[in-house]
Amino acid sequence: MIDLRSDTVTKPTPAMMDAILSAEVGDDVFDEDPTVIRLEERAASLFGKEAAIYCPSGTMTNQIAIKVHTQPGDEVICDRLSHLYNYEGGGIMFNSGASVRLVEGDRGRFTAEDVLSNINVDDVHFPATRLVCVENTCNKGGGSIWEFHQLQAIAEVARERGLRFHLDGARLFNALASTGEPPVQYGGLFDSISICLSKGLGAPVGSLLLSTRENIRRARRYRKVLGGGMRQAGFMAAAGLYALEHHVDRLAEDHLRARELGGLLGSLPQVRCVLPVDSNIVVAHLADEIEALQFLGQLQEKGVRGVPFGPKTIRLVTHLDFDDVQLEQVSSALKQL
Repeated sequence: MIDLRSDTVTKPTPAMMDAILSAEVGDDVFDEDPTVIRLEERAASLFGKEAAIYCPSGTMTNQIAIKVHTQPGDEVICDRLSHLYNYEGGGIMFNSGASVRLVEGDRGRFTAEDVLSNINVDDVHFPATRLVCVENTCNKGGGSIWEFHQLQAIAEVARERGLRFHLDGARLFNALASTGEPPVQYGGLFDSISICLSKGLGAPVGSLLLSTRENIRRARRYRKVLGGGMRQAGFMAAAGLYALEHHVDRLAEDHLRARELGGLLGSLPQVRCVLPVDSNIVVAHLADEIEALQFLGQLQEKGVRGVPFGPKTIRLVTHLDFDDVQLEQVSSALKQL
């Protein structure tokens, strides 16, 4: 079975397993795991941030960031397609007691003018606007990539209005693989950045939150409260270190295969349109008479798995464990539908 449901389905490579098995470990809650410390320092340095914290998931790093930047009753600005609004279990309200102002952007991307028009006036009737969050690449936007100048403009508005600026960079390395921009360029814009190791980079688990030393000190307390304190986490952190060192450059291969998949899907009569393929995510809107579950069921019968992204929308994601031979097999399966 060829699994294109997500880039989270990858298995550790033999070399990554060697790194895991040979990792030097300690107790991370006591801040004594040397491999976790190396991973945190490496990631922080890569983006030019002061410190980082290793967590089990990107949902946790996003939610901790929101908690660090807001107080109950504050408001968060984000796009209506954003992961931290749609796919994190209502965590913004549950964990931080904050409300959300949704922006209608372009495939998950909005403008500095959108931010300005959604900042509440200083009036007791309204929640205090406190935080702006963006997602790059935007999952629900079909892996869409932000233009850096757009992010710069939003950062400038945030500074002028006293707002914090957070980047959900679960697939940020996919964006960087496409644009060629250095990571440190992003570190200078954002108050905090969440990066995922278990998606395109192929580690089995783990995400990092990057910010100032003071914010990360507070983040450690919130991680503990959320149950995210791990002990000999160095075994998992070793996989993350290996991924940062060996799996970043190859992301461009996933993008090439995704573009070919997008072209194949777009040629089918069952498909109404395919979103532009900017990275490793392919989102296709089906014809009116076709249901997503019906289409995916037929595809699975031919040995290929995807996920529904709505009643008439599907998503396929390329990744480390998907190669050119499998691409040919998927092509054959699609042509037989």
